[in-house]
Amino acid sequence: MSAVVIAEEPPRQPAIIRLLELSDVYAASLYPAESNHLVDIATLEKPTVSFFVARRDGEIVGCCALVEAGDRTAEIKRMFVDPEARGLKVGKRLLMAIEAKAERLGLTAIRLETGIYQPEAIGLYKTSGYVERTPFGAYLPDPLSLFMEKPVGQTV
Repeated sequence: MSAVVIAEEPPRQPAIIRLLELSDVYAASLYPAESNHLVDIATLEKPTVSFFVARRDGEIVGCCALVEAGDRTAEIKRMFVDPEARGLKVGKRLLMAIEAKAERLGLTAIRLETGIYQPEAIGLYKTSGYVERTPFGAYLPDPLSLFMEKPVGQTV
């Protein structure tokens, strides 16, 4: 089996745009528009965003972003793994890269919002030490959303 390599890269690449479009379609198939909190490519290019790409044999198979909130916390956004690469632990590797970056940045916590109809994502976050919390930032309570957080540097 070939190795998956995780690195920080610019988000504006054709294969990333394709992944984000797949992510948008997937999210739209599960939730109404008002429950989808997706950020666009321009947001992912901001200096307060660290964007990670997973490659297998040079091909992009996953991505995610760490968006700094300005209060020593950050949020995971646009975590998505190509359906063809599922089962290769790409999500776990991306999460580890994000957590390492958060530690290097001196952040105190990583937060996220995910949907209740994504058991694989929820399972990944829970087994990685993320716990449920109340909505944060600009989020409002939503019965279709699950909010989670993990202190930076905490091991499971």
